[in-house]
Amino acid sequence: MPTELLFRQDAYLQETPATVQTVNERGGVILDRTVFYATGGGQPGDVGHLRLTDGGIVAIGTTIYDPEDKSRVIHVAAEGQALPAPGDAVTAVLDWERRFKRMRVHTALHLLSVVLPFPVTGGSIGDGDGRLDFDIPEGGLDKAEITEKLQALVARPADVTERWITDEELDANPGLVKTMSVKPPRGSGRVRLVSIGDIDLQPCGGTHVRNTAEIGLVSVTDIEKKGKQNRRVRIALA
Repeated sequence: MPTELLFRQDAYLQETPATVQTVNERGGVILDRTVFYATGGGQPGDVGHLRLTDGGIVAIGTTIYDPEDKSRVIHVAAEGQALPAPGDAVTAVLDWERRFKRMRVHTALHLLSVVLPFPVTGGSIGDGDGRLDFDIPEGGLDKAEITEKLQALVARPADVTERWITDEELDANPGLVKTMSVKPPRGSGRVRLVSIGDIDLQPCGGTHVRNTAEIGLVSVTDIEKKGKQNRRVRIALA
């Protein structure tokens, strides 16, 4: 049975009751529903814990998609813990402080792709920082100038909303895809578009804040030359 991805419905849900479907031989717990984001698109899997009915806690070190069935999410428990059994009722609880930082960074990276309108060749999201790699023919990027433009977009502010389109609609609008290395999540017949006011629109399966004002102060901390045309731009929350 597929795991119900509650973070797709509401990224602000911090916990949910759930039922254990199965526990694999590596200590991975698969639930019928989850608020935990699974690793993908440059965003790391969520951490947190499962609260058992007897008050016990199972620490979750990361979350991934089941490599044998991508419709299921595996909550990877830290080693040396007593795990719940299939059929057990649990409450899945996020490390919300860490998740919210990732949501702020992820949304800021969308805005960075507007400030620097070049093909994106890679990226990653950390706990309060992140980076995008751009295919830029020439150098000469200025950290202060990019920071100023990025912060101006953050401060507008703009609502962040989502809608779904079909795979066919995406194929008919290839310009929506900015990332060259990370392709939009497909396979279900529909693709999720994330819109930031009238500033940005692109397919993305990650978690974001509801309004750019929630990002707060952000700055460009480094610009690295990674190849003849590749520039890595790093940002961090204040």
